[in-house]
Order: sequence, then structure tokens, then C-alpha cells
Amino acid sequence: MSVVVIALSKAETARKIKGVLVSHGFDNVVCVPTASAALLEAGRDTCGVVISGYKLPDMYYKQLAECLPRYFELLFVGSADMVNAENSGILALSTPIKTGDLINTVEMVLTQQQRRLKKDRKKPKSRTWQEENYIRNAKFLLMERNHLSEEDAHRYIQKCSMDNGTNMVETAQMILTLLYEGC
Repeated sequence: MSVVVIALSKAETARKIKGVLVSHGFDNVVCVPTASAALLEAGRDTCGVVISGYKLPDMYYKQLAECLPRYFELLFVGSADMVNAENSGILALSTPIKTGDLINTVEMVLTQQQRRLKKDRKKPKSRTWQEENYIRNAKFLLMERNHLSEEDAHRYIQKCSMDNGTNMVETAQMILTLLYEGC
């Protein structure tokens, strides 16, 4: 679920921004007065955006941006002079904030974060050196005992893995167990 965290030291400004976002369909919007509270809120959700001013009581916006979880983006809100002077590579809106710009920017950021999260979840997780070693050893044994090429041994492990409904590491472990027990 996505969250919009508004981290501003001026509570009234935060409430106004929250009101605008809620009235435009954003249902998970939280106002907090400090960067540490913003980080706490960000840690409760999978992705989102943190809207922050230049300085919060406990840190500057750049420090907050560096501490955010992976699928969170910081949106800096400040005067036009500050936004132009900073050039920090952080997404920014200058005050006074136009409602359309705020809504479009927050929608864009949330959409990007959700896409990134979905894309990363589809990626296969990488194996540890130990898991890779099981597969390598199983292939080696199949090549030695059954006179298979490396490609054929790999395909054999893949096929057994699919047939048995196990992952390749578990299949490699089973092959190693069976072949060593046969000695």
C-alpha cells in the first residue's frame, strides 16, 4: 500500500496539504512534525512519497531523503529561490503550491514507485554462493557419471526441478544425496 507522509514543522500547512490530497482521492495521508516520525511512517508501508520542507526539527530534507526506504521518494517543498538554488536532484515544488502540480506530482511519484516495486518483485532472487555451489556440484556429478555436457546437466536439473515442483537448489541437493548414497 502507498502512503503520503507530510513532514512539515508548520502543522497548519501540513493539514492544508493533507486536505487537498484527501479531497483528490488520496486516502492514506499522514502528517508528522519531524523527520524521525516521517521515517517511522515510511517504515510501515511498502512505498510512498514524503513531502518535506527545507528543515525539520531533527534534520534537513537532504538527510531525510538519504534515510528513506527503497520505494519512497522525497518531494521537497520550498520557496522558488530555495528550489532553484538547491539543485540537489531531489524532486521539488516551489511555494505557493499549485493544486494541480501537487496532485500530478504525487500521482506520478506513487505510480513510479509502485511500478518499481512490481518490477523488482518479478525479478528472481539471487542465490547465495552456497546455493550456487550445490547446483555446480550436482552438474559436475551428472557430467562425470552420466557423461553429460554442462548444458545437458543444467537442463536435467531444471527439468527435474519443474517435474517435482521444487526449486533448482533443492533438486541439486536431492541429486547430490542420491548420487552420493549410490556410492
